Amino acid sequence: MAISSTSSSFGIGSGTASAGDALAVDAKSLNALKFQAGKSDPKAIKESAKQFESMFMKELMKSMREATMKSGMNDSEGEKLGMDMLDQQFAVKMSGQPGGLSELIEKQLTAQSGLKSGTLPPSTVSLGAMRSSATAAGSTPVKTGSSQGDFVQKMGDAAATVSQESGIPASFMLGQAGHETGWGKHLIKNKDGSSANNLFGVKAGGDWKGKVAEVTTTEYINGEPRKVTAKFRAYDSPEDSFRDYAKLINESPRYANARQKTDSAHAYATELKRAGYATDPAYASKLSRAIASASHWQQRVTVAQAHAS
Repeated sequence: MAISSTSSSFGIGSGTASAGDALAVDAKSLNALKFQAGKSDPKAIKESAKQFESMFMKELMKSMREATMKSGMNDSEGEKLGMDMLDQQFAVKMSGQPGGLSELIEKQLTAQSGLKSGTLPPSTVSLGAMRSSATAAGSTPVKTGSSQGDFVQKMGDAAATVSQESGIPASFMLGQAGHETGWGKHLIKNKDGSSANNLFGVKAGGDWKGKVAEVTTTEYINGEPRKVTAKFRAYDSPEDSFRDYAKLINESPRYANARQKTDSAHAYATELKRAGYATDPAYASKLSRAIASASHWQQRVTVAQAHAS
């Protein structure tokens, strides 16, 4: 089902929505949005920026909803459809506000389109590119007042770079790295006290030829937590850790199901747990919440950077 500028939709408090309150959610509508964004028309660019923000907000709310613990009651297909449509409308209503993400997207589209020198090829505008832009909006430091926000800001550029290379959403990697390290508070250390830059708790198996950090960690054996000594991979930089993690997910047959679920934070986390990525019985739900939090802070950091620039 698609809700676009040429289709009707459920409004909040009304039965229909105007073209400006519509949201493109399928491939056909997205292609039309790409074409619109490529026009040398400030009004078209402004509307396109608003719709891209709407799409981003809907994806964010979906991740946060999936990370919420469910009772199982009223979990019917009809209710799921209703909640999805409600999310779409909330996303539309929250988008296009002064000082929001759409203003940043509008600036980027305007700069890229070159109103004086040509137009923007439709193929260069995509939700994936917009998501990456939200992760790596710039290096302007901002005070988030949160360890999660600080971590997302610090690691955002590296995650965005590897996301472009691997296809794994930056928010997924940031959320998992945040969960594994306590949002940067519990990094694996080398013997000399320096950081091993291992953001994902990847162990050093027999086939690992790189540097190693040996630490005491908690493993769940038969459902009981126990302290054990283990060897972990060590890297020269956080980006190397993101890249090695992405290689592990994309190339190991063990995680084949997980890499097919990058459209859903909850499904991705569930498949990682099933594949044995971690021994914690509650790992999937914890990781889902961490990814939702990372998505939230990606947007807040992006907006703050836009205001600071």
